[in-house]
Amino acid sequence: MTVDARAAARRPIHWAVGGALVVATALVPSAESAAAEQKSEVALRYTCPFPSGPEEVDVLVSAVLPTSARTGEEIRPAQVAVEVTLPPSALARFADLDAATLSAVARLTVRNSVGDKSADASWQDLTAPPAELPTPGEGEGNSQDPGALTLTATGDVPTVTFGSPGRATLAPDALDLALTSLTEAGEPTTPPGLDVACTPASGQDPELAAIAIRGDQDPTAPAPRPGESDSPPEPTPTRPAEGLPPTAREKIDALTEERREALEDDPGSCPIEIPPEWVMTTAETYAAGYANAAKLDGAAALGPAFMKVVLNKRYINDSCASTVDVSSEVNFDYEGKRQLPPTKATFLSYGFMPTTATMTLEQVGPPAAIHTHTVTNTPTYPEETTVTAQLVMRLSDVEVNGVPLDVGPDCRTERPFEQVLKGYGQSYPPAGYLVAYGGTLTGYAHIPPFEGCGATEDLDPIFTSAISSPGKKADNYTKMTQAPLCVATNPEGPDCPPRKPKPER
Repeated sequence: MTVDARAAARRPIHWAVGGALVVATALVPSAESAAAEQKSEVALRYTCPFPSGPEEVDVLVSAVLPTSARTGEEIRPAQVAVEVTLPPSALARFADLDAATLSAVARLTVRNSVGDKSADASWQDLTAPPAELPTPGEGEGNSQDPGALTLTATGDVPTVTFGSPGRATLAPDALDLALTSLTEAGEPTTPPGLDVACTPASGQDPELAAIAIRGDQDPTAPAPRPGESDSPPEPTPTRPAEGLPPTAREKIDALTEERREALEDDPGSCPIEIPPEWVMTTAETYAAGYANAAKLDGAAALGPAFMKVVLNKRYINDSCASTVDVSSEVNFDYEGKRQLPPTKATFLSYGFMPTTATMTLEQVGPPAAIHTHTVTNTPTYPEETTVTAQLVMRLSDVEVNGVPLDVGPDCRTERPFEQVLKGYGQSYPPAGYLVAYGGTLTGYAHIPPFEGCGATEDLDPIFTSAISSPGKKADNYTKMTQAPLCVATNPEGPDCPPRKPKPER
């Protein structure tokens, strides 16, 4: 097992929040995916040796980190900030030097651990811009202590890679400060600066963040807190908010608290509906599978179909019913058209006549709807996902017993038909079909009669008789396998670019 701290490249880092899935994702409560991020912070006290003597200094360390990652995957902390609040007694020296501003360069040692192995990374060259020194007695400076001064150091920091699965932690340790003071005229004071080596006070929990590290083939799982077992967590009314973007999670938690207070006065004041702008994000994936033609006693391959997904169009947390309902949507995309890739299939028409045709499924109407229903009062968090799409089937390049049959340019079902697929899974531990991780969806469809078939003669009755379902019977079985989502908020994640799955029969 290895823990590897690597120097970060000096380039802008863009970590958008979103769901996911983080996740924010349709993935509630299974939102703890590789796409999910967490805004982590820890408040610590340090002892720093100033000329005035040892000083107690408040330090707030914050960063944005993923909630999970794979072994060997580089983790790059983003939006790193180290806020150091210097007390008035520590600033007295600079007042004696007629200093007007104070800046700092911070170097923070961070211990990266997984299991019984750890390694220290140096978050160095974190820079705090010049800040005006408070004037004693004028009530300026830090709001909690008018004579104090807070310097906020930011910058890029090294990546870290964990070589073994488990609960990984990042914990700040020693802090070095290089303080620089300038006069009112912008000139260095004499002496111009002060180097201070600070140590964390004892008896504190220094953990900044926990990250679930999994093997390459393992599904994403949330990182347990210290003392927790690997067993599924006990559900709580606010559980579905976890795994969402930090800003969304804070707002959802606030709404949940308001709802909890309202429930004391009105037990029927459920559910909570979260505005989509707080949790909506986009994703991409592929799906592939087979569709049976019951009358033809055969199956046609489908895909791999490229899918554009919009997650969390609607999010309803009903703590009274212990359920979460999430609505998302998806559009197929093939060469800029809303359709699956054309597929060629051969069947025995009427049981004896070999017939080959190119079949194209076109998506019509609104985007296909994805609805996930999760039960939150059971430790495993079981969920059912239903995908409903409106499709039109087109036929072309038809051959009967090797002889081309001219069906014309517009041989299709006379009306759209509804394809409904269902998947079942659970979040703890992740199993079965989950929108985030993909899996198998199955269902049936009723194929309507055909129209527009035949260039010189009416072939509609032939195709209707050979393919369409009698009446409204949905007897054409479809089985699709979806790959894991590549979520837009994590474009460099392990599931990006999206992979093409192997279809299952």
